[in-house]
Amino acid sequence: MDTLLGILHMCIFPGGIFALVIGFFFKGLDRRVEARLQRRVGPPLIQPWLDTAKLLTKETLIPKTACVQAFLIAPVVGFAGMAVCAAFIPVPGVFDGLYNMGDLLVLFYLLPIPAIAVMMGGSASSSPFGAVGFSREMIIMLAYETPLLMILLSVAMLVGKSLNGGDWGAEFSLLKIVEWQQENGSLGFNPVMIPAFLAYLIFLPGTMGVAPFDIPEAETEVVEGPLLEYGGPLLALFHVGSALKTFVVLGLGVAMFFPGTLGDFWLLNLVWFVLKCLALMLISLTLVKSATGRYRIDQAFRFFIMIPTMLALCSLLLVWLI
Repeated sequence: MDTLLGILHMCIFPGGIFALVIGFFFKGLDRRVEARLQRRVGPPLIQPWLDTAKLLTKETLIPKTACVQAFLIAPVVGFAGMAVCAAFIPVPGVFDGLYNMGDLLVLFYLLPIPAIAVMMGGSASSSPFGAVGFSREMIIMLAYETPLLMILLSVAMLVGKSLNGGDWGAEFSLLKIVEWQQENGSLGFNPVMIPAFLAYLIFLPGTMGVAPFDIPEAETEVVEGPLLEYGGPLLALFHVGSALKTFVVLGLGVAMFFPGTLGDFWLLNLVWFVLKCLALMLISLTLVKSATGRYRIDQAFRFFIMIPTMLALCSLLLVWLI
């Protein structure tokens, strides 16, 4: 029974169909709002669905010199990783998450899978642009994974110390972190955790590969980089994986910093969760990429080491000292 429920959660809610619908809706709205900020009309909200449907009707072409197995497996790996991740995200007042032990650690290991899949596909394509995109993706991933680890440790240690009566400890269960915040207040309003929250806001455009951190796929420089040789259903899988990742990283941010609910009515709490994810997206993704240009890879690496890493380290030190 538990295995069946786990499969349903990964395929229907909160992963699978639900995460995909929300992810595509967010992507469509993101493009629409960005266009309006730039005084353009923009595409319809269903444009991500239309793009994916069109790609599914196209022929799959594989470069003659590509490593065929890795080229075909890469988008499947990225999609599968995010499909599993989505089932771990708790929806406060609706769903507690697939598992309740070590969720943050599991997500920390699963979140890089789409980037690894992009690197795998780019290196397997035999394209020089793919090779350049591979190296850039690897550097930017190493840069944003460091502050992410510190952010997760800050949250886990603060909640763990409180649950242990002030003694050292770390609580990695997202369910317990959400429950603790519902009793003690959201961590996003805790002065100790504000630097970590700001670091997470900076982490979001980095992990989603949007401006100013869209260096691996820079169209004007490396012509989509790792994804240049992809088309048809394989490219559609990358788009689906990106939509799932949008839901995962935004839902994780809400669960860690603002998991409050509005009573016991599950539908109201579900809408409230989606609205909070939407606000997080508009602040950290849409507004940022609408107002910034593209960093060079060395500038992006230094930025992540100097700004979000220091912010996350600040919260980590404050949790240790208080």
